[in-house]
Amino acid sequence: MELFGLPIQTIYLYTLIFSGILIILYIFFGDLAEGLGDAASFLNPVLVLAFITFTSAAGYILELQTPLNSLVILLIGIAVALILDTLLNVFVLVPLSSAEESLVYTEESLRGRIGIVLIPIPQDGFGEVMIENISGRISKPAESYENTFIAEGKKVLIVDVNNGVIQVMEHEQL
Repeated sequence: MELFGLPIQTIYLYTLIFSGILIILYIFFGDLAEGLGDAASFLNPVLVLAFITFTSAAGYILELQTPLNSLVILLIGIAVALILDTLLNVFVLVPLSSAEESLVYTEESLRGRIGIVLIPIPQDGFGEVMIENISGRISKPAESYENTFIAEGKKVLIVDVNNGVIQVMEHEQL
């Protein structure tokens, strides 16, 4: 079968190469097009490009290896692409998106946590406190909640967070 004066295998091959190039460009410049996938999750650019790539790859291989009709091959290619696209979304994209969010902390989540003073906190001044976290260590500017001096190495309790500065008081272990 021919389309636009070219054999259908050539069209599948050109589509495969073009969509592969678009995927590589999206990997490098995908942050510029980040808002496109927010409107509808099924229009995610990664899934659309993967669908085109899977369809053209399946169509190219089937055109070369089977004597089936080109329309049947196109339908089989679309079915294969739908299955592979669904697997890509469920087993790769969804877990990656939820894993990215798990490393984030909010200022409200710091309240009630215990930290260690790195830079002494003077009366009416600022110091620095290190907080241990599952994903690593967080260092934040700190001031004394009770307006008292807190020495380096002391354990402190985070009472409040105000404009990125944590307010702490010395932690007394029972």
